[in-house]
Amino acid sequence: MDELTDESERGLRVLLVCVLLATIVGGAIDLYLDAPENWLSWHVGFELVLITLAIITTVVMWRAWWRARRSLGDAQRALEEQRAERDAWRASAKRALDGLAEAIDDQFAAWGLTPAEREVALLLLKGRSHKQIAYNSRRSESTVRQHAAAVYQKSGLAGRAELAAFFLEDLILPEPAREAPVRGGAIQS
Repeated sequence: MDELTDESERGLRVLLVCVLLATIVGGAIDLYLDAPENWLSWHVGFELVLITLAIITTVVMWRAWWRARRSLGDAQRALEEQRAERDAWRASAKRALDGLAEAIDDQFAAWGLTPAEREVALLLLKGRSHKQIAYNSRRSESTVRQHAAAVYQKSGLAGRAELAAFFLEDLILPEPAREAPVRGGAIQS
């Protein structure tokens, strides 16, 4: 928590305690100064109820504040743990994606693709249509088709599906996350 929140919370607690203590002390003083002859009168009973309620309210509110503060601290620690886990995962994923991007770029270089062909090939791998690539790259659709044909010819691949399969074929989930192969409608184990 920041210092401003701590200060305002502390101020509210002190104010609450002061008001309730003033109620308790004021009620006790009033009861003493009244010096009732009969302690079983309505007036005495009413003041005792007010004093008792002020004491109970003080205790209940103080405990509730303490629990809320502890709960907030627990939630903040959990949030920090989640942030750390998220950041670690992002860093790991970035390293993996950087490695994949480098491998794809190396393969494009091995095929001898021009920069324009590389751009088109990458966008095809991302699932973009010829029309989308043309629009985003400010080329005509026929030019994009020519670049795509050159990519397929230089790589020796038959089309978009083989291009994607070339890079994604060996990407599989870790063993526990995969299901057993399906044969004849039944899962084999």
